[in-house]
Parts: sequence; C-alpha cells; structure tokens
Amino acid sequence: MECRVRNDVTLKFCFLTSTPQNVTAGSGTFRGIHVLASALRGLGHSVEVVTPEKHCRIFTLERLRFNESLRRQDLSRFDLVVGFDLDGYRIAGRGRTPHVAAIKGVIADELRFERGITRTMLSIQAACERLHVQRAAGVITTSEYAAEQLKRLYRFPQPVHVVPEMLDLAQWRELLDSSEVAPDPNMFSVLTVCRFYPRKRLDLLLRAAALLRERIGNLRFRIVGGGPESKRLRELSSALRLEGMVEWLGDVTQARLAAEYTSCDVFCLPSLQEGFGIVLLEAMAAGKPVVAARAAAIPEVVPEPCLVEPGDAQALASAIEQLYRSPDRRCALAERGSARVQCFDAPKVAVQFVDAVNSIVHSTRQPVFTNAGTSL
Repeated sequence: MECRVRNDVTLKFCFLTSTPQNVTAGSGTFRGIHVLASALRGLGHSVEVVTPEKHCRIFTLERLRFNESLRRQDLSRFDLVVGFDLDGYRIAGRGRTPHVAAIKGVIADELRFERGITRTMLSIQAACERLHVQRAAGVITTSEYAAEQLKRLYRFPQPVHVVPEMLDLAQWRELLDSSEVAPDPNMFSVLTVCRFYPRKRLDLLLRAAALLRERIGNLRFRIVGGGPESKRLRELSSALRLEGMVEWLGDVTQARLAAEYTSCDVFCLPSLQEGFGIVLLEAMAAGKPVVAARAAAIPEVVPEPCLVEPGDAQALASAIEQLYRSPDRRCALAERGSARVQCFDAPKVAVQFVDAVNSIVHSTRQPVFTNAGTSL
C-alpha cells in the first residue's frame, strides 16, 4: 500500500540536532529549527528535540559523540525522525521509522572559505553529512542553491526537496512593535547581523565604510554578532580609521536585536555563502531595504534590485550611497521586501515541510505509523 503523511493527521516528530541550543552559538540554524518545531506544533503535530546531553570543548567531537549515542536510543515511538545537517548519519536507514535528512547548510560548501584546523574539523563534519544524505529516506534543504551543492559536492543523484527557511511573522512583528525605536534623523544607520566567519565577508563591509567616510558624514555602521573573525576584523577597522563610524555591538538579546532592526535605515549582508539567510527575512519583515551580494542562495530570498556583485566593496558602497541619497528608493525596496517576506511565514512553510515529508514517504513506499499502530 502506498502510504501518505497528511496535514490533517497528528504526527510525532523527532528532531535530532547537535547545533547549540541558543541564538548566540547556534545562529540561524538554531532559529530555523526552533521556528519549524513551533510551527509544526501549531499545525497540531508534536515535536521532541533530541540534543547532546554531554558537551565537549571541541564541537566536532561533541557532534560525533552525540551521533554515536543515537545508536543506543529507541526512536520507534516516533512517526518520523528528522536529522538536521549531519545529525542522524549513524542511524539513518536503520529501523522502521522513516528518517529524513534536513540540511540547513551544506558543510562542504561552507568549508571552502576556511583554513587550518577549522577547515579540517569541517571536513570531518562534511564527510558525516554526506553519509547522512546518502543513507536517509529523503533529503530536504532550504534553497535551490543548497540542493545543487548537495548534488555536486556529495555526488547525490536523487531528488532534493526544497523547503525554505521561515519566520513567524506575527511573533516577529509583535517583538518589533514592543521594541520599536525610530531611526535617528541625524544619522544614517546601516545594520549587519551575522556570525563572524570568513564567508560572511565583513571585511568588505568595513572597506565600503572607508570608501563612504568622506561622502556621507553622518553614516554609522552597527554590527551585531561575534565569532572567530572578531580580532582580525577589529584590527582591520582600526587600520581603516573607522573609530566612531563602526560600532561593534556583540551578541544581543532578541528585544535588543528587534530594536536595532527598527532603528536602522538599511540592512546589509555582504556574505558570499548562504544556504538561505534568516536575517534577510528579519530585515524585510522589519520594513527595511536590504543590500546584499548576488551570491549563493541570497537571490532566492531578496528582490533583485537589492543585490550587488559579490566580493566588490565599491559596489557595496555605491548601493548604500544610492539608498542614502534616495528616500523614495528606500521606501520602494522596503515595500517590495515586505511583500516578498509573506512567502516565508512559518504556518505556510510548515505545511510545505509536511508536504515534502509526504512526498518522501510516498516515493519510498515506507509506511508511517501513528501512535495507535495504524499506517497512514
């Protein structure tokens, strides 16, 4: 019998993730998993998130230990197991419960920008992620770009289901309303929110700031986040004499983050590698024009007029200056982004996720059992 997972049937999902369970360390992956779980619960399903019980100073080792520990767990009480990124590679394809690999970011793609020990550790993780993709009943990822990277870098010939990242617009806008701070009319503020990894190319943002120093006297760059590139970026900022122009805000609370979005004039992300980019949704939902690189999955998220050539500090500076000099253009791009972000509202995307799971189970002809023991 061909079996279907239906949106009108309550299912028990098991989410497997070793991603740190906080916004600071877990970044967009944590937020994406958290919002997906909440949205599925909103549809009437149950979701249990399984995370490491023991932690290790070496993150890669923690992930490997976690996956080894999964072999000793009985997950048969669930209707579906969803492993995020590499998590679940040791148990995918074993047992009766269907196992889906949900790839938030293709690790083999991310490691291209790293060097040294970080690249070595990511190479180990990428090898595990490749096994996960190959062993799972089916694969879901966040963008067409990520799907192509999975096929190319992991030599994965099977279809990949694309379900975008999501944002709970009602919750996010409630937070924005409660934290609203009007932009300072005496300043032109550019906000960036990201982890400080080489692929984010914050050095381009700093070089764009240096180019604009004499052209826009009241320009300020506010940067939220932190990470391994912090020291190098601060040294570059000092070398470019950006004191007083660039403010390093570090990691902030959600309320403070919402206030930063409402008080900025433009959001900018110069990243060259994004499997999706949840911060782009946050900025568009806050009604802010976005300047970003035309790279990776970003064109799938952000309207084309907001994009510039990747790796080009001069192009980044020119786009920011155009928005500074044209309030009408800022408003037009903000309106376009606000309309675009409706496509990524969590309740809508959660239905797409269940539909993708349905398609995977249907194609493998593997029955999904309810808690009562009857197949769907």
